This record gives sequence, C-alpha cells and structure tokens, in this order.
Amino acid sequence: MITATTENIAGHLISSHLGIVCGSTVRAKHVGRDIMAGLKTIVGGEVSGYTEMLQESRNQATDRMISQAKAMGADAVVNVRFTTSQVAQGMSEMLAYGNAVKLGKSSATSPPPIA
Repeated sequence: MITATTENIAGHLISSHLGIVCGSTVRAKHVGRDIMAGLKTIVGGEVSGYTEMLQESRNQATDRMISQAKAMGADAVVNVRFTTSQVAQGMSEMLAYGNAVKLGKSSATSPPPIA
C-alpha cells in the first residue's frame, strides 16, 4: 500500500477517491518512563522511553489506517496526517488519517513543474 503526505503520487493517476480513512491508538503513561522523564527535566536531553512509545503509536495508527483503506479496496492513501490529543489524565491518542484512493494507469509523463 502506497502512503503519501502529498495529494498526488508521482507517476500515478488517481482514478477515484474512496473516502477518509483513519487509525488510532490510545496509550497510557508508564510510571518508569515518568520517573526517567522527571530526571531528564533536571539534566536535559531526549526522553528515549517516550520517543519509542510515540514511534510505536505512529506505527500502530498507520497500520490501522492502512487496514481500513485495504478493506475499502484502496491502492493508496494520500494526504496522510498525524495528530495527538489527550483523552484522559495520563492517556493520549495518536491518530493517523488520509484519503483512500484507487490508482489508474501510471502516467507516462511527469506532471508539469510548479511555477
């Protein structure tokens, strides 16, 4: 499945738009990660525990979005975006969303340059 943050995919024509697809996951804080994050606020630096958690969340949300697109018969998802929100104390949602599309025949020429 092709995913892109752009509205078009180079070398492909979009034959139809199937609708918006999304995938999300909600994660809770981990006490051990909170302790390490608290220490990092004193000395500075990356909080790798949270970095890993966010990467896992993005991957899971993306996988769920792609599964929804496949169920609709899509060939690709364009205009992919990510957003986060707090849903409860200590819990955050990671949401991936985009437009599911069917691709037509590959275009023989590249699109004209943007002026």
